[in-house]
Amino acid sequence: MIPIGLVIMLSAIAIKAEDGGSVFYKADRIGRFGKIFKMYKLRSMKENSPDIRLADGSTYNGDDDPRVTKFGRFARKTSIDELPQVINILKGEMSFIGPRPDTPMYLDKYTEEEKIILTVRPGVTGYNQALNRNAVLTKEKLKNDIYYAQNLSLWFDLRIIFMTVATVLKHENVNRTDMDSSDMYVLENRQTKPEEKELMK
Repeated sequence: MIPIGLVIMLSAIAIKAEDGGSVFYKADRIGRFGKIFKMYKLRSMKENSPDIRLADGSTYNGDDDPRVTKFGRFARKTSIDELPQVINILKGEMSFIGPRPDTPMYLDKYTEEEKIILTVRPGVTGYNQALNRNAVLTKEKLKNDIYYAQNLSLWFDLRIIFMTVATVLKHENVNRTDMDSSDMYVLENRQTKPEEKELMK
């Protein structure tokens, strides 16, 4: 816990030094049995950035994303932006290993087969994260999450830990590379501001 706290403290200093904005980003996520909770992350984007999505509803996360701060690019490559989720673990909302939690917009879109992922706590990392990180479409992610939920075991979790470490150290699949920019949209149901349109170009 002490090393994690130290990394978070140093990250907070870097975030404040860069733009003076908030240190943490809190987002609604789907938890076990469909309960919505606030997931914590170190802020890696500029304050009040638009939530840009792709056609399948997955988050836009390109290498040239202008919303991401200088600290954010480093934090995402190393995954240290996920460290505050230890708070969610202590609150019983997440576990270290499990399916990455989805946004509430997906809750009523899961098929009967996909709903099995709601029977386990979401994780800071998981089988899909270890395999693909952020490089696949939503349905591929869900397929891997289903496989995890159907094959829970201590050995599987240990394997995921080692796979995750290897993926992070190699900086693999940090962002998607097969995105079609013509299918991007801002998630919020409001008129898109001019500056948000610029970010989507």
